Amino acid sequence: MTVRPIVSSKASHATRDGDGVKIQRIAGFHQHLMDPFLMLDELKADESKDYIGGFPPHPHRGIETLTYMLHGHFRHQDHLGNVGELRDGGAQWMSAGRGIIHSELPIATDGAMHGFQLWINLPAAKKMQAADYRDFQPETIPNIALSENLQAKLIAGSLAGQQGPLENPAVSMLLANIHGEGALALPVNASFKAMAYIYQGQVSHEGVSYSRGNMLFFGEGDEINLDLENAGLLLLAGEPIAEPVVHWGPFVMNTQQEIDQAIADYQNGTIT
Repeated sequence: MTVRPIVSSKASHATRDGDGVKIQRIAGFHQHLMDPFLMLDELKADESKDYIGGFPPHPHRGIETLTYMLHGHFRHQDHLGNVGELRDGGAQWMSAGRGIIHSELPIATDGAMHGFQLWINLPAAKKMQAADYRDFQPETIPNIALSENLQAKLIAGSLAGQQGPLENPAVSMLLANIHGEGALALPVNASFKAMAYIYQGQVSHEGVSYSRGNMLFFGEGDEINLDLENAGLLLLAGEPIAEPVVHWGPFVMNTQQEIDQAIADYQNGTIT
């Protein structure tokens, strides 16, 4: 096995989105290190004013989203008639394809909320496919013992002979929530880009420590080695798309002309 080096790290930045929802964001629309992923938002709040407004109805085209809640619920509703509410530990996946209009409402458990939303790019050949939606309640997400003190919740891809519930995404990927204490040695497909977002504690690699709120980007290899200190991290790995990315608000396409068309379609009511 060839251990992947950490080639870069990036701190999340505070922002608000939707109707004032408090977010820590890592954006990488034009960073090849994140391909096929575009953006990761961490939603963490213990005051209702920081999440109560949620995300009122809005459109998307050209992306997929994956929402994963550690603590709290998350309610999705869209123009296709899909309605889903996650419980603590659940996930939901949405493919916007050629267009979807949806709303999202974070709901606290015991006054607190903590979760993530990941934007995943769609290849040009799939950007105009039909929209789709699936949710995965916590009991459908495998809990894998990586060692005596390390656990993984597997959302997508394969790990230790088990398969995550998100099947046949547009791009091959591995998504897992890894938490605990000790040395992590995790095989990752050598063709994937790989990164890890630290949401709790700290991790170290070759004597260098990284704290919560940082995304680590790994170079080439087929194994990730980290030491976790009472840590939690979201591991993201996926097959890069390597296509042009043009981003405007909720739309991600390959050319400015396609973005202009998405805006026009939404304005005249034909986005879907």
